[in-house]
Amino acid sequence: MQQAMESCFAKTVMSGGAGFALGGVFGMFMASMAYDTPYHSPTTPGTGPGANPAAAGIPGYKPVDLSSMPLKEQLKHGFKDMGQRSYSTAKNFAKVGALFSGIECGIEGLRAKNDLGNGVAAGCLTGAILARNGGPQAAAVGCAGFAAFSAAIDAYMRMPSEED
Repeated sequence: MQQAMESCFAKTVMSGGAGFALGGVFGMFMASMAYDTPYHSPTTPGTGPGANPAAAGIPGYKPVDLSSMPLKEQLKHGFKDMGQRSYSTAKNFAKVGALFSGIECGIEGLRAKNDLGNGVAAGCLTGAILARNGGPQAAAVGCAGFAAFSAAIDAYMRMPSEED
């Protein structure tokens, strides 16, 4: 059992699952706050300011003001939107967690060391992979950003505790 838990596959799956769960909770929280700001124009999801401009060319397109709907309809739209946002965020967190964990475990296995360099390299590769569609400059910025964040977190986690 211990050997299975130390495999890169198991670590990747566990990180992806934990990322999905954490992302779902975070997404639900953020979606619930979306309608709680005075600057937000409460319209149905996908309509109103900031929506897809192509939707404006659709015959019969009309933004619907949520506040003019009955409470039951408002709740229906709100919970549907919350679920969609939560699921989307959960998938993204799972992807980032599994990708980083799998790369870090692979690097650790290749180097046969457990040090700060593994996390920094994994952060760089993860950031570059996630930003690859934006071109080489975006990949470089993603690499630097994820590597710096990983270094900061890893350095903090490796600090000796006050009890030692």
